[in-house]
Amino acid sequence: MRTGFLLLAELVTAVAGSPAFRDLLVHEQRDSIPIGFVKTAAAPADKVLNLRIALTQNDMVGLEKALYAVSTPGSALYGQHLTKEEVEAFVAPAPESFTLVQEWLAVNDINAKTISPAGDWLKFSITTSKANTLLNADFTTFTHSQTGKQLTRTLSYSVPAALKGHVDLVHPTITFDNPFIHLPIVSTPKDVVTASSKSESIIEGRVVPASCRTIVTPSCLQALYGIPTTRATQSSNTLGVSGFIDQFANQADLTLFLKSKRPDLNGTATTFSLQTLDGGSNPQNPIEAGIEANLDIQYTVGLASGVPTTFISVGNNFQDGVLEGFLDIMNSLLADTNPPQVLTTSYGQNENTISRALANQLCNAYAQLGARGTSILFASGDGGVAGSQTTRCTTFLPTFPSGCPFMTSVGATTGTTETAATFSSGGFSNVFAQPSYQASAVSSYLAALGSTNSGKFNRTGRGFPDVSAQGENVEIVVDKMAGIVAGTSCSSPIFASVISLLNDRLIAAGKSPLGFLNPFLYSVAGAAALNDITTGNNPGCNTNGFPAKAGWDPVTGLGTPNFAKLLTAVGL
Repeated sequence: MRTGFLLLAELVTAVAGSPAFRDLLVHEQRDSIPIGFVKTAAAPADKVLNLRIALTQNDMVGLEKALYAVSTPGSALYGQHLTKEEVEAFVAPAPESFTLVQEWLAVNDINAKTISPAGDWLKFSITTSKANTLLNADFTTFTHSQTGKQLTRTLSYSVPAALKGHVDLVHPTITFDNPFIHLPIVSTPKDVVTASSKSESIIEGRVVPASCRTIVTPSCLQALYGIPTTRATQSSNTLGVSGFIDQFANQADLTLFLKSKRPDLNGTATTFSLQTLDGGSNPQNPIEAGIEANLDIQYTVGLASGVPTTFISVGNNFQDGVLEGFLDIMNSLLADTNPPQVLTTSYGQNENTISRALANQLCNAYAQLGARGTSILFASGDGGVAGSQTTRCTTFLPTFPSGCPFMTSVGATTGTTETAATFSSGGFSNVFAQPSYQASAVSSYLAALGSTNSGKFNRTGRGFPDVSAQGENVEIVVDKMAGIVAGTSCSSPIFASVISLLNDRLIAAGKSPLGFLNPFLYSVAGAAALNDITTGNNPGCNTNGFPAKAGWDPVTGLGTPNFAKLLTAVGL
């Protein structure tokens, strides 16, 4: 009789002796160092790297098919969102994949821990010298010239040939951090219409005060977009607000904001819940109030009247490495039995800093949550065609995750006669192909654009943003003081609030929430329910960027919300 110990020893010896595990193939590589970074020195041999492995998901094609089936109006399965278990069945790695990867790690004395609900992500820590040997890599210290931020990365790495089809990626390897934090721009009010700044506007019978031309408040948005002031009634309908980089939402500031801007709200409609992960918190010291967090909470609680709102604070004990919680928050919500019906996030980065494989992994996570019935909205960025924030460039820089086809990207407008905000990031992905739901809209735009900006963008890529909302001269309260901010960071929570209020009406009528929005938004009925923005542009890279035009455009998307028309479009 042989003991379990002897069996394990024999297994390890057999694996170690397997030629397949010694035969390494290049798995990912990048041709150049991202703009702004320079190679500094070889990484210290004893530096500990916290690495993650993404195992190949077993049926993403099936999940994508299921996502579109439940998200496309007219489909027999429209609104029949998947359960947690149904989604996990699509993305769980094959048992063979898990076994092979664990064997490979075991022969190298590495213990890995599963960090995702479906078991498709593993984590482990090893020294740089061991990582270089394990992955046939050259981990090096890179420095960002402008900020001084240093990263340990490699420009290529390999995995055993036996793991081809079982390992999707190892991270962080060729993905570089975005050194610039995407926060709203603190600004002074700008009068965008000077000729008649003292006169009010009338939009579909609604009076828009003249003051809304220079300072945007909840009442301005209610007048512009027809957003109701009546309180939501469905407690099962929830709105999630993502919080990162030690941005904290302050209740006292929210109370002051609502007292001034929404005195009609009271009780539970004036507070928010807290959910934390990765050691997140939400201290209430006034000086720790975050501009971004306060903005996001004040324009969800203050606009989605009565919708239960949760601030999701992601701490710094990341399980996903330098993704800094972007994957962790998805895994946390995917692990929940009842994730929020809407999630708004005002953070992002340039697409060229992230590897294709990693971008696809994150995008797939959005597909998973979308299939569960969550509408995922992200701010498109504030650099026009020059990325998440203005960057030196010769070709246009798309942002991430706006290029992902399984989420809704929100651009920005300005003025009561709305025009595109010049900072509104938009363009075409270099990673993700154009999805079928926007093919007609994008084709029409490109035909009208002609040869403008030829060679500076990928004409076959996924176009973004999808929609837009006010993003300039937006008033918030921080540390008990009123201030004005700008950015697509304003636009995403505004549009998310509209979707939450639509969901409230749908659930009250016994219908499903909207879930993944884009197939609906790009439908004839969906597009007709938006205010088409046809003026303005988003300059960058020493160009005027893209011009806004009739129909969809890569500055303002399909346009801004019209609540009454959207209510009709969703069947109410």
